[in-house]
Amino acid sequence: MPERPPPMDNALKKVFIKTYGCQMNVYDSERMRDVLGPLGYADTATPEGADLIILNTCHIREKAAEKVYSELGKIRRMKRARAELGAEMLIAVAGCVAQAEGEEIVRRAPAVDLVFGPQTYHRLPQLLARRSASGRAVVETEFPAADKFGELDSKAQPRKGVTAFLTVQEGCDKFCSFCVVPYTRGSEFSRPVAQVVEEARRMAGQGVKEFTLLGQNVNAYHGMDDRGRSLGLAGLVAELSRIEGIERLRYTTSHPRDMTDELIAAHAENPKLMPYLHLPVQSGSDTILKSMNRGHTAEFYLRLIEKFRAARPDLAVSGDFIVGFPGETDNDFESTLSLIREVGYASAFSFKYSPRPGTPAAESAKQIPEAEKSVRLQELQALVHAQQTAFNGAMVGRTLSVLLEKPGRDAGQLVGRSPYLQSVHIQAEPGLIGMIVDTHISGVGSNSLSGHYAGAV
Repeated sequence: MPERPPPMDNALKKVFIKTYGCQMNVYDSERMRDVLGPLGYADTATPEGADLIILNTCHIREKAAEKVYSELGKIRRMKRARAELGAEMLIAVAGCVAQAEGEEIVRRAPAVDLVFGPQTYHRLPQLLARRSASGRAVVETEFPAADKFGELDSKAQPRKGVTAFLTVQEGCDKFCSFCVVPYTRGSEFSRPVAQVVEEARRMAGQGVKEFTLLGQNVNAYHGMDDRGRSLGLAGLVAELSRIEGIERLRYTTSHPRDMTDELIAAHAENPKLMPYLHLPVQSGSDTILKSMNRGHTAEFYLRLIEKFRAARPDLAVSGDFIVGFPGETDNDFESTLSLIREVGYASAFSFKYSPRPGTPAAESAKQIPEAEKSVRLQELQALVHAQQTAFNGAMVGRTLSVLLEKPGRDAGQLVGRSPYLQSVHIQAEPGLIGMIVDTHISGVGSNSLSGHYAGAV
């Protein structure tokens, strides 16, 4: 017989979800709330007193698994305290660490009740039913054949806010030598066009004005439309642009190898596509790029940036960098700094290389000392910070369109985002939340801009 989810109690139960890592995990956590809602679970902001705690984990950052085990130690004590009061607390580990560690999590942390990967969370009601029936921990890290997105859409709950993430592509076939994503998220998969459009239309009807399209390699998107044709990301952006209520579109994260002329042209032709491109390169050295198995050269990346800026001269670029990759010499590192100087970034994410078990780079005998990694990271971040400061400073005196999202910390203050993803603070009436307004930029903070309301767009 098929598994049945546990019956819904009249009294609401509480679920606390802690989300680590990327925007896709943020999206996944929202969908977990969707599937738990019909079971009677309401979201709570604190873990104490929760009936179910979910750690939605990321395997990208350094010592990711150890940080999860440390957190589980704290939660175990909460679970014990709840049990002493005669109440049950269930603990779940989800996401990429769950996918990578599997049964090992239950072995090292016996208090854990559920372990499930990022392709399995749509089965959360069934997993809870199995845990309830057996009284034993449930581990589910297989990649099911069923399309999780189709199942999730039927359980979608109303969205709050005027911006939203929307996963359109998952998985990766690139197998960069430092990365665990192909092993934790599986091979590349694109959602059907109609499915994405329907989810976007539903959320737009609830007031969402801006969508960020998500994927491990989002520009590898090739979804099938209703006529059986494969549509690339540029085509999907065009479809979404036609939906009433959608005013802004973004996408992340892209891979240089998947960039198309059609997508570049879309930045020139589609005013709803924001002039902001996140395009990771990781290194400016061809030797290191080859060791990373990136499949492109520094020159190829630079020419791509040229094409984008020719299509959209006001384009801002952000990127990702790894310093201290195995075998990286001083000359290799200098090549990365040279590339950064040539591109001129509005922002960037940068990290010291840390080995991921099971990846080829982790087995290299050419590991760089931690002290050297730290020195290089500080130098790179100083350069990027200077570029970001210059970019933000250049906004002063300009009028930018800002989507106002929420109240600020100060009385009468609203906070929104510029086309370049900068946080912008203005004095304005609360009734303007959800509107795109012209804002005259007059000040620059450490991580934000400030300005004055100059009228509705």
